[in-house]
Amino acid sequence: MTGMTTSGRPFLNRRLAEFGTTIFAEMSALALRTGSINLGQGFPDTDGPDEVREAAVRALRDGRGNQYPPGPGVPELRTAIAEHQHRRYGLAVDPDTEVLVTAGATEAIAAALLALLEPGDEVVALEPYYDSYAACIAMAGGRRVPVTLRPHDGAFRLDLDELRAAVTDRTRLLLINTPHNPTGTVLTRDELAAIAALAVERDLLVVTDEVYEHLVFDTSEHVPLATFPGMRERTVTISSAGKTFSFTGWKVGWVTSTPELVTAVRSAKQFLTYVSAGPFQYAIAEALRLPESYFEGFRADLEAKRDLLAAGLRTAGFEVFRPQGTYFITTDITPFGEKDAYAFCRALPERCGVVAIPNSVFYDDPDAGRSQVRFAFCKRENVLTEAASRLRKAFNG
Repeated sequence: MTGMTTSGRPFLNRRLAEFGTTIFAEMSALALRTGSINLGQGFPDTDGPDEVREAAVRALRDGRGNQYPPGPGVPELRTAIAEHQHRRYGLAVDPDTEVLVTAGATEAIAAALLALLEPGDEVVALEPYYDSYAACIAMAGGRRVPVTLRPHDGAFRLDLDELRAAVTDRTRLLLINTPHNPTGTVLTRDELAAIAALAVERDLLVVTDEVYEHLVFDTSEHVPLATFPGMRERTVTISSAGKTFSFTGWKVGWVTSTPELVTAVRSAKQFLTYVSAGPFQYAIAEALRLPESYFEGFRADLEAKRDLLAAGLRTAGFEVFRPQGTYFITTDITPFGEKDAYAFCRALPERCGVVAIPNSVFYDDPDAGRSQVRFAFCKRENVLTEAASRLRKAFNG
């Protein structure tokens, strides 16, 4: 197959022509082929809480969710999501009109952008960005405008002046991700207040990806943008269960917003998966009601793993940018005399049996992240220790 029809027209439409196989699929396949430790794709190597898994089994056995669940999501989960938003953030959400359950956060992002954008609308997004953002903006006919988070004092920070300058009369929407994948940046209250003021001033919609909301470290805090003045009525808040409860394969995500915005997003979502994950929805409803000790223990466990891998990477010779959230560490390979992260990551499995992700694929201009490599630390401690040992032996004798 040449990828072309007999008339010479490409099979793949122009909007998606720039997107090939995702870097996650490529690197995970490389990990399997070489038997390497996979610190590339962000999935845990252990399951989440036993009681949540058993709740899913119980739902299956009781016949709950084995057929199509309701389009907006099962009432038990929508109620649990609303309770979670109020308990943690003081956001009053109507479970019947202001919550929509989706097939993970990725579908929620796609549905939101498909619903809210007209062809030619500009979307300002924080770069480097999760790879589905660019593809979803393209599918919606929008034009992405990156605002780059840049290294500063061992972390990545947002330049608010650059953000303001990126907004034009054609800007329809801000796509904000905090805690931020891949850099681990957690936007501060002051930064979020400035973003909110800009959105209100320029009458912009905002879509926030908050899937790592429970994974913030040290003194950082996660504050939903919807809690700021003037933002409740213009913000589509997205989160999911996969990262918080370590059941990434269940693909249970959600949207919370005003009735009007939720209806708009649902109008697109219903023609994507329609519904999904019926029995798992009941289980996640129970998961969201776990005691606070679960969430604090989970956060503390990942913070310790962050510190373990960060120390190992520094010892191996990498420049390490300390993440404030998520479960990814961004590093720089220039201390090794290397400049091409993509080539570095492709060679790494054969070199020492470890797989990582080149950050260059998360930038519109690959040169901006040419020497950055991302490692995931959502793995067992012995796996992280072994990976660090292999990297140290390969690069530091």
